[in-house]
Amino acid sequence: MARSRYPLVARQAWLPIAVTLVVAGLIWYFLALLWALPLLVLATLIAWLFRDPYRQIPSTPLGVVSPADGLVESVDTVHDPFLQRDAVRIVLAMRGGDVYTTRSPVEGKVMDMLQAAGEGEDESAAHGVWIKTDEGDDIVIVMGRGRLGNPPRCFVQCGERVGQGQRCGFINFGSRLEVYLPANSRIEIRPGSHIHAGADLLGVLVHKTDRAIS
Repeated sequence: MARSRYPLVARQAWLPIAVTLVVAGLIWYFLALLWALPLLVLATLIAWLFRDPYRQIPSTPLGVVSPADGLVESVDTVHDPFLQRDAVRIVLAMRGGDVYTTRSPVEGKVMDMLQAAGEGEDESAAHGVWIKTDEGDDIVIVMGRGRLGNPPRCFVQCGERVGQGQRCGFINFGSRLEVYLPANSRIEIRPGSHIHAGADLLGVLVHKTDRAIS
C-alpha cells in the first residue's frame, strides 16, 4: 500500500518539473533539441533531488528509526528543553543530496507541535514534534530551517496517530535535526555514521521488563 500511495518523486517537485519540461518542449519545437537539452537535464536533476524512495522498515521491537537521511553529528546525554527531562540527543545533518522527506521514528500519537525557545534566529526557527508511543515512551524531533532559509513542512497534526516510518514532513535541500530519546535508550549508531530515514535504527527503547528478562 505504501508503494502505491506515494510516488518516487515528491509532490513538491511536480510543478517545477512540469514547467521545465513544457518550456523545454517549446524550445525543442521552435528551435532544436540541442537548445532544449539544458532544461531536460535540469528536470532530471530536480527529479533526482526530490526523489522519495520506498524504505523497508526494520521489524525491531521498540526500535526507533531515523527520521531523516543524513550524517550523525553527535550522540550525547542532555537536558531535554521541551519535556524537561534527561534524554539522549542525536543530532543529524541532512546533506544536499540526501532525500528531503522526513519520517516518523516510532508508531504512536502526536502529543504536541513544539517551538524551540532559543535566542538565536536558527534556534527560534526550529519546529518540534512530540510523539508518545503506545508503551508510554516520549520521542521529540526538532527540525531546523533548510539550507536556503526555508521552514520545514510538517504533514502531521496534534492528536493524530502516526505509523513508524510514515512520511511526516519535508525539508527542501536538507537541514539539521535533533532527536530526543529517553535517557535509558540503547543507542545503535555512532557519530560519523550515514543513515537513512525509516530504514536504519537510531536505537531501541528499553523498559524495566526488558532489563529483567535480559
